[in-house]
Amino acid sequence: MAVVILISQVLMSLALVLAFVRVVRGPSLPDRVVALELFSSIVVGLVGLYAIQTDVSVFIDAAIVIALMGFLTAIGFARFLERGGPRDD
Repeated sequence: MAVVILISQVLMSLALVLAFVRVVRGPSLPDRVVALELFSSIVVGLVGLYAIQTDVSVFIDAAIVIALMGFLTAIGFARFLERGGPRDD
């Protein structure tokens, strides 16, 4: 089981780096918003894996809070774009 968790953490860390690259290099603001949502989802997965690895259930609560904050951030950006915020696409 420890090997599976380690492999999952490595792959998710790689995905986190790639999502960060998309946030930095994204050609437009909506692309960056989607990459930030992906970034927060990957962080939730990593926190969940850490909770499984350490068998501490408090980290699940932290993962829920991170997921909620990521969702609300995406809603805020969508509302900003809907109201005619700066777009470069």
